[in-house]
Amino acid sequence: MTSPYLHEDPPRGFAPSTADQRAEDAPTAWAYMVRCADGSLYSGWTNDLARRLRHHAGGTGARYTRMKGGAKLAYAQRCADKSEALRREAALKKLSRPEKEALADAWAAQHKITVRLADESDAEAVVDLYNWYVTHSTATFQYELSTVEEMRENIRGVLQRAPFLVAEDATGRLCGYACAHPLHPRAAYGWCVETTIYCAPDCMGQGVGGRLYRPLLAMLKAQGYREAAALVTHPNPESEAFHKALGFFKAGTQPRSGYKFGRWLDVQTWWLHLAEESDRGEPAPVRLGLTRAEVDAILEKTQ
Repeated sequence: MTSPYLHEDPPRGFAPSTADQRAEDAPTAWAYMVRCADGSLYSGWTNDLARRLRHHAGGTGARYTRMKGGAKLAYAQRCADKSEALRREAALKKLSRPEKEALADAWAAQHKITVRLADESDAEAVVDLYNWYVTHSTATFQYELSTVEEMRENIRGVLQRAPFLVAEDATGRLCGYACAHPLHPRAAYGWCVETTIYCAPDCMGQGVGGRLYRPLLAMLKAQGYREAAALVTHPNPESEAFHKALGFFKAGTQPRSGYKFGRWLDVQTWWLHLAEESDRGEPAPVRLGLTRAEVDAILEKTQ
């Protein structure tokens, strides 16, 4: 019998992803307000909302927010370009305090996040979000777009042994999702999972990731999983900082592991102990699900 490996003229594998295949969004900008520790509202504009919010929160933003401290997003409006954002910022600064408060209240009501378990009906919204990362980002090494049916099968498969969570705003728009998969198919790895999270691009830096990851990790721990790993493309300082803030530590780097959009990229493994350091004896079998009451209790506690 001829080996399938042997060929007269061996075919080639994947063609590399080139730089010009990366989709580029139209330039965008934001007008926003943040609430400081004393309750006051600061108005500004930026072309990178997530980064600007990190600067404000970390004390490296505007002089006003450095003085007042505690800056948290209270309102944001996506604009077509810098000129529109500057005009909107000027309009915000002219509002009276009651008008600013009313605007912040309305924005908060519309952007109130609800986290719940996904089901197969979420596949279309989830695959649309994931495919944005396929075409725009190196956060996933996938080249080809996923289909709704593939995502439906993915959701179904995840829920057989781990949580698959979605975050929605008050209008029902998907703001992000998080889930966990087996780290390795061999039985000895059965207490380890790989976690995954994707947030909508216009929700980055607004707390959606934490709202998803905290209940995800709590549910995994309640099921009896012991270790969680997150594989993070490097460089990705935002994701690295996010995982570090949630207690993960960098466990290693796989150099030049993937090639996408004309670049060789490393992969970092970020690791989290779900079990206590002292609890290192023989593990009980992992529970492959939780009760509705347990899920609801964790969601209530972690939001």
